[in-house]
Amino acid sequence: MVDKKMLETSKEKRDEIYRDSRFQLFLNKFLSGELDKLNPVYDPKHGYRYPQVELIMGDPTSTDEFLNRLYEIGFLTRELYDKIIHCPMCNSANVSTIYRCPYCRTFDIKKSSLIEHVSCGYIDSEERFYKKDRLVCPKCGTELTKPDVNYRKAGIWCSCNDCGKSFDIPVPSHYCRECKADFTFEDAKYRNTYSYSLNEAVMKEAGTHYKLVAPVRKFLQKRGFHVESPGFLKGKSGASHIFDIIVSTDETAEELLVIDIVSSPTEDHVSEQSIISMFAKVFDVTPEKACLIAIPKMSENGRKLADLYKIKLIEAEDQNVAVNVLEASLNQASTE
Repeated sequence: MVDKKMLETSKEKRDEIYRDSRFQLFLNKFLSGELDKLNPVYDPKHGYRYPQVELIMGDPTSTDEFLNRLYEIGFLTRELYDKIIHCPMCNSANVSTIYRCPYCRTFDIKKSSLIEHVSCGYIDSEERFYKKDRLVCPKCGTELTKPDVNYRKAGIWCSCNDCGKSFDIPVPSHYCRECKADFTFEDAKYRNTYSYSLNEAVMKEAGTHYKLVAPVRKFLQKRGFHVESPGFLKGKSGASHIFDIIVSTDETAEELLVIDIVSSPTEDHVSEQSIISMFAKVFDVTPEKACLIAIPKMSENGRKLADLYKIKLIEAEDQNVAVNVLEASLNQASTE
């Protein structure tokens, strides 16, 4: 079912999701192992929430819409976690369940357990059987000492403290502690809450790229750089652009190196389109330096464009070789 959803989602639509900075940060939590399954956290006032996603979204009210969208296009799978009642008036989840008298509707009712004395057949409320700390049958005076042998539970009985009537089943209703509304199940908002997991197809698709980026990111962090991965920069146009890695000497990010990593598992070289795409981003955000790592190598036209656009090009058989080349490049730059 999920794979079918993925197939029905166009490549353009999937690429759009992958470029979404919020999804990139969310995806990174799964790929890094921080998240295996996203479970909701209960908030007495608001109901179930997803704090880790809210931090990414900035606006908590858009979290459910974001997760549902990812589910609908097949990027996430979900399973029912809980059901919860919300007030139909104010939408609060700060709702209590109240049991009412079916005759006068008050909630001032008393619940009692019924006891049956097996040998004589007498049934009454439990408190009627108590004499000090002993159970004694009010009808025949026999002391009851063996549960399920000489006496047994015979159900529940309720009595109303207002109208005095007795009954076996009270009428349930709900009370909103926020807006003070009384309502029944018929009017209640009864909502599903889900836990979410990353679709295996997405995990495999995105995980391949994550494995390319991880060694480079770790190397730069060990060198003492401040690293954001994925990283986002706002350009002169007002648009936000994503890079696989953004490097700065400190958290003020005054001097920036942006890095993108591309690979071509089916071809013997990476297309020059990756250089063109990176240049469009670099032109808008104007970092101090830009580097593109191509695995296993760049096309001839791509090399020419990288030179023209002043994008540092690193070609390597794999990500580990790329780290060695990057290290040599940084060492050379530090001595110049």
